[in-house]
Amino acid sequence: MVIYHLSTECYPVAKVGGLADVVGALPKYQNKIKGVEAKVVMPWYNKSFIYDHEFDIVFDGFIHQGPNMLQVQVMKEKTNVLGFELYMVKIPGLLDRDNPYGYQDESFQFLAFQQGILHWLCAMELKPDILHCHDYHTGLVPFMTEHCPEFNFLKGVKTIGTIHNGEYQGMMSWDMANYMPSFDAYKWGLLDWNGLINPLAGMIKCSHAFTTVSEGYLEELFISFHGLESLVRQEFGKAYGIINGIDMEVWNPETDPMLDFNFNSQNAVEEKKKNKEKLCKEYGLKPELPLFAFIGRFATEKGADLLPDVVWKSIKQSYGTLNIMILGSGNTYIENKLKEYDYTYTNFALDLGYKEYLSHKIYASADFLLMPSRVEPCGLNQMYSMRYGTVPVVRYTGGLKDTVEDISTGGAGLNFTYPGTDDIVHAMNRALELYNHKDIMEKLIHANMKFDFAWEKSAEKYIALYSN
Repeated sequence: MVIYHLSTECYPVAKVGGLADVVGALPKYQNKIKGVEAKVVMPWYNKSFIYDHEFDIVFDGFIHQGPNMLQVQVMKEKTNVLGFELYMVKIPGLLDRDNPYGYQDESFQFLAFQQGILHWLCAMELKPDILHCHDYHTGLVPFMTEHCPEFNFLKGVKTIGTIHNGEYQGMMSWDMANYMPSFDAYKWGLLDWNGLINPLAGMIKCSHAFTTVSEGYLEELFISFHGLESLVRQEFGKAYGIINGIDMEVWNPETDPMLDFNFNSQNAVEEKKKNKEKLCKEYGLKPELPLFAFIGRFATEKGADLLPDVVWKSIKQSYGTLNIMILGSGNTYIENKLKEYDYTYTNFALDLGYKEYLSHKIYASADFLLMPSRVEPCGLNQMYSMRYGTVPVVRYTGGLKDTVEDISTGGAGLNFTYPGTDDIVHAMNRALELYNHKDIMEKLIHANMKFDFAWEKSAEKYIALYSN
């Protein structure tokens, strides 16, 4: 079985969020299953990974995007260093940039990416068993393979769409149809939603099956999906919720090269304390106090807009008997407010941006991880934290409720139901009570490290879906 994963992100090549982690791990674990050959196709970026590895040009051709002729090059990484064949699509002027997102012409970017992939496969007569499309950036592929004559060679190839985050749907005006490969006009309804081309809606309508990255998130889409609720209810017969896994080889506190002190479940208490002491010394925090951490984008869907009030209120209520550290970036107002608190409070630390090595150090050092998400399709941070013996404090939503059970019902985490400052601070106060009971904290550390979030289980579920 040959599977092509189509995605705009893949760790460690280019990462913005959890999509990269999934695409960087799932194919690797699928390739460990007998008879499976999984590959990844993504855009070319000006990233260090490109210049640190060797690539062969395996295709060089042209596509038409409206009146424009665009050169398409497909390059393959020579050594399969990631555990799968990696292909990168380069289109001068569109797919040759520094970052995956943030450009005004991204509709043209993603259209060209999808069209370039299908043109390459048809020209080289490469017919996979499965085209696995990740998020709306590749959501038009299921439509194009079935209804664009240019890609008749791929007609009948099975397509799977995965919704990593339904907040983003890639909607664009119907003027953009002029830049798509030609298709029968009477098929326009497969792309349309409320008078716009909606790639995510098109993916749901046209794919042979679609998945979400947790069962809890799939349930939520039936009632809250930014206007697509009726569509997902209509197509529920081909919908599946499959929880993400984590790469247990990368996220292994016993061998993680990014940690100052490695540890396993037997010596976790002592070695986590050493990691915490070193991190706190670097950021001017007090290692004897409990350390709460937040890692992520400063976006409302992550509940990041609540962070300034949470920092202020929790420090005031606890009389400074806790540490808070935040790693992230995004909304300018949130950044500036947190900078102000970083200057004001000695027990608050802020590091703006995203640093992979620092995230590992924080997971290994923190006592508690905060995830006040309004929307969390799956969530990986809570799995990373548990793997490193850190107790997750999460809102009961999406994939978080599938992976973190509250200590009051026999779990090893802390849940709260409403994404508001008072609920978050109340959960933090519960965490402070736990911290004062060292025997319970030690049990939670050991319990969390025993959870198995390995990709093998999820990879097998995907293969079963492909085989259906």
